Amino acid sequence: MKKVLIAGATGYLGNYVAQAFKEENYYTKVMVRNLEKFKEKGINADEIIQAEITRPETLINICDDVDIVFTSVGITRQKDGFTYHDVDFQGNLNLLNEASKRSVEKFMYVSVYNGEKFKNLKICEAKEKFVEALRSSGLDYRVIRPTGYFSDMSEYFGMAQKGKVYIFGNGNNQINPISGKDLAKFCISAINTGRTEPEVEGPETFTHNQIANLAFEVLGKPRKIIHLPMGIVKGAANIMRWLMSSKTYGPFEFVATILSQNMVAPSFGSDKLENHFKSLKP
Repeated sequence: MKKVLIAGATGYLGNYVAQAFKEENYYTKVMVRNLEKFKEKGINADEIIQAEITRPETLINICDDVDIVFTSVGITRQKDGFTYHDVDFQGNLNLLNEASKRSVEKFMYVSVYNGEKFKNLKICEAKEKFVEALRSSGLDYRVIRPTGYFSDMSEYFGMAQKGKVYIFGNGNNQINPISGKDLAKFCISAINTGRTEPEVEGPETFTHNQIANLAFEVLGKPRKIIHLPMGIVKGAANIMRWLMSSKTYGPFEFVATILSQNMVAPSFGSDKLENHFKSLKP
């Protein structure tokens, strides 16, 4: 039986990945920082290791007898005093160093679609710096590149619940978001393919206006969308970069950049965004 080490199992994607590997008859070894949070998730795993990816001394020998390492560890909003560099780059590098010592068969990491193109953004800078280290590690690897998760689209649903959805730009750029369940299946399918950095997204393509309208439709509320001119948004992002910490401007500039262009990758899966929104209804 193949053994997989999963880092980030309590996160949105990691939760589904742990379940998917288990369903494929892998021996699942999950690395968690907060045991209580892990227990609340009700994740089924063969082995639980309490460790912190930002503390390399807690990772010693964690890759013993492991065939595959999977990590989706990363932060969208900096917290607990950690920066993108601390977690997305250095934290994952700590894990990669341990995996290299044990010469694991494969190291899998989840970055973002067009990550190399977005290296000027603080969030992507840290992720792609780690990707560069992974490429140079000598290990067989996979970098999974999704365009967006259903959980990201929940932001639209939350605004719609309050009566107004704010969209940067005209809202006509497209994206095909994917569910955590479908992306987890794709990650496992990518293990035995020849592509080292596959791009992927969900089965449905929407404009951002259509996603907002879908949220209102599911809620049964009148549609009210407010478009913020992209020129003003980008100007604000530039000012924030000069005057504020990356903790504040990082998420803002990332969203502003994503909404300013099409983010459509090869489709995979069958889950529908409408059903996700319905699951969020109170």
